[in-house]
Amino acid sequence: MKFTRISLQNFKCYADADLRLNPGVTVIHGVNGSGKSSLLEAAFFALYGARALDATLSDIVTTGADETIVELWFTHAGGDYHLRRRIRATGEQPTTAECVLEGPSATYEGAQDVRAHVTELLRMDHEAFVNCAYVRQGEVNKLINATPGERQDMLDDLLQLGKLEEYRSRASKARVGVGRVRDDKQGALSQIAEQIEAKEEKELHETLNRLETELQEVESEIERFEDQREAAVETLETAESVLEEYEAKREELTTLEDEIDELQETIADTERERESLQSEMGELRATIEDSEETVKGELADSELDADADIETVDERLADLQERDEQLRDELESYKLAASEHESDAENARERAKSLEEQAAEKRTRAEDLATEIEADEEAIAERRERLAGLTEEIEELQAQFEDAPVEIGEAEAHRESLADERSDRQTELSDLTATIEQQRESIQEAEALLEAGKCPECGQDVEGSPHVESLADERETLAELEAEREQLREQRERLDERLERAEALVEAESEIERLRDRRETVSELIEEKEASLSEDRERVNELRESAAELESEAEDERAAASEAQAAAEDAREEIGTVNEQRGELKERRQRMERARDALEAIEAAESELERLRERRADLAETNEERRQRLADKRERKAELAEAVEQSQVESARQDRQNAQNYIEQVDEKLDELRERRNDLQSRIGGVSNEIEELEGLRERRGELEATVQRLESLYEETEQLESMYGTLRAELRQRNVETLERMLNDTFELVYQNASYDRIELDGDYELTIYQKDGQRLEPEQLSGGERALFNLSLRTAIYRLLAEGIEGTAPMPPLVLDEPTVFLDSGHVSQLVALIEQMRELGVEQIVVVSHDEELIGAADDLVHVEKDATTNRSRVERMDSAALVEP
Repeated sequence: MKFTRISLQNFKCYADADLRLNPGVTVIHGVNGSGKSSLLEAAFFALYGARALDATLSDIVTTGADETIVELWFTHAGGDYHLRRRIRATGEQPTTAECVLEGPSATYEGAQDVRAHVTELLRMDHEAFVNCAYVRQGEVNKLINATPGERQDMLDDLLQLGKLEEYRSRASKARVGVGRVRDDKQGALSQIAEQIEAKEEKELHETLNRLETELQEVESEIERFEDQREAAVETLETAESVLEEYEAKREELTTLEDEIDELQETIADTERERESLQSEMGELRATIEDSEETVKGELADSELDADADIETVDERLADLQERDEQLRDELESYKLAASEHESDAENARERAKSLEEQAAEKRTRAEDLATEIEADEEAIAERRERLAGLTEEIEELQAQFEDAPVEIGEAEAHRESLADERSDRQTELSDLTATIEQQRESIQEAEALLEAGKCPECGQDVEGSPHVESLADERETLAELEAEREQLREQRERLDERLERAEALVEAESEIERLRDRRETVSELIEEKEASLSEDRERVNELRESAAELESEAEDERAAASEAQAAAEDAREEIGTVNEQRGELKERRQRMERARDALEAIEAAESELERLRERRADLAETNEERRQRLADKRERKAELAEAVEQSQVESARQDRQNAQNYIEQVDEKLDELRERRNDLQSRIGGVSNEIEELEGLRERRGELEATVQRLESLYEETEQLESMYGTLRAELRQRNVETLERMLNDTFELVYQNASYDRIELDGDYELTIYQKDGQRLEPEQLSGGERALFNLSLRTAIYRLLAEGIEGTAPMPPLVLDEPTVFLDSGHVSQLVALIEQMRELGVEQIVVVSHDEELIGAADDLVHVEKDATTNRSRVERMDSAALVEP
């Protein structure tokens, strides 16, 4: 796997960066705090997300930015990949808005799916990545400081041995599960054997034969009693038929008696109704006489005769209605005229009021504008005074540049020049402070070893060692470095004073520009206000003239309103006259309508009188028919009374009683026999079911015996599989340990050229031990700081070699990434680190990325990337550089 390009937008200190990475050794160079490590963290974040950085999304989004975009291009196993992550920071908390991995055969979306596929591609999660290929800043001693158990888990996970332990654990669980199932089956087999033995002792077939014989006897008895019962039922039916015929005649006779009584009563009611109709007819005749008198009275004062009919009255009512409609039309016409005149008067009054209000408004506006003119004249005078004050302020600020090192307009460039110079001094001071701290730590370690009686370089006894005198040289070097740092601090303080003076000049220059703009603005305002004063005075005169014209128009409108109001009063007088005529006409119509109602009442009464005559005749005819039916029913009643024979009825009643008694007795006996038959059938069914269960149990016993045998065989196989995985894991671990020990010794021999050490031993539990030439054992923690850092780098590269050679190209390793690996190394150890990197290249590592500001590492780089932070914007930028030019003195 190789990184080919990385692009950043608003990631930590980067606003915008785009960097291509080539095969070989790439060194990322820059001062401390410039953002070198952030480039590596961005690539790591692209692969595994924020969780891999032990950070939140808020930590990676540039302060004040709405979104962060990180893109990584890489090749893997011959395919090209593009990974893009976009973080949106517009809500309360930043969220992943986009996460896409485009590969040669598929595209994956979503943070979880992308992280899972990256883990599958590299065969390592983010923890394995930092334990193998990514030596992060400050974690160079991570593996050596880990406990043997932690180191074992790290390396087993990297070497995929954890899978074998997982398989062995699965096989163990399978063995336990098979054993549990086998024991359950054996227990079930024992229970079935006991059930079979218990059922065989019951002699089920003999019991079944005995019950079937008894059932046949019971069914024969049931058949005999059912035949006898059927004969009794026939006798009962015959007797009931005779009795039913008798009851039918009795019912008909009773019905006839009821019908005869009902007919007699109905005839009497009808005669009473005829008498009532005769009385109603007399009342109707009286109504006709009263209505005729009403007609004569209502028509007496009209132009119609007393014997006029309804048609003539209707014609007269139509004439009166037509005259009323004419009067109503005249009334509506007068009302409309009155309304229009009233509306015209109201509109004229409203227009007069509106014109008066407009006139008042214009007079008010004229007075307000005159007041504003006076205020504007005062404001112009005040602005002229302000203009003179601004000129004085500008002259005072310009005086500050009389003894300044620059002219007005050059202050900003002067300040930036001093800021760059101060930044250079600060960078030199930071680098020098880091060197002093390294030198002081080296002296402290050496002093600690001296106190323990050991040489600070080789670890041998101090007595007779040629290296003891070097400690004094290191102390002298430390003093020189501290003196140099003090000089740099003095230079920085002088620059701070000059920078403070430059800041004041920049502020003065900015204030002069602002005051000049303000003076120009005030001058323009004075000119504009003076130009508008004459226009305002003309506008005051126009408003006053317009107000006078509007007041005259309002007087005309009020006169028109008075005329319209008088016309409306005339129309109302005409309305009163028409209403009086309509009142007289209404009274005449009402008398005519009452006469018409009386004529209609006469017609209705005569019609009803005729109907009652017909109804009375119909009732007389109906009563004659009823009297004939009454005679017929009395004759039928006499015939039925003679047809009933009492002796035959008594005999039928006796036969019915005997049959009912016998049926009750035989039903009880049949119920007993049927209950016994059901019991026998149930018992036979139970015995048959038990026989079937016995056969099923015997069949189940055979199946369980075969299953137990198969489970016994499977249990033995899982035992063998569990043992095989455990043995294979132990063998592979031992083989990897031997290979890793060999590679570690090869690497350590290359990078640590010291005759004091003989070899490094790595046991099966990944416990590390260093042997000196004299055979004495040392723990890695007993090495000096530089030796311990170099030892850890050797261990990391050995693990990287083991994984790369063991996989044999099926899963190409990621780039080897070293972030500030020289923190604890002196100049001699840095040379050995350069040799180690060169060896990794020779062994086939296609891409190595190193973050460092060490000149020796820079000189060994194929590509050099320089990172620089802008002091003004606090944003970092990257650019490729010529490594030879950077290391020149």
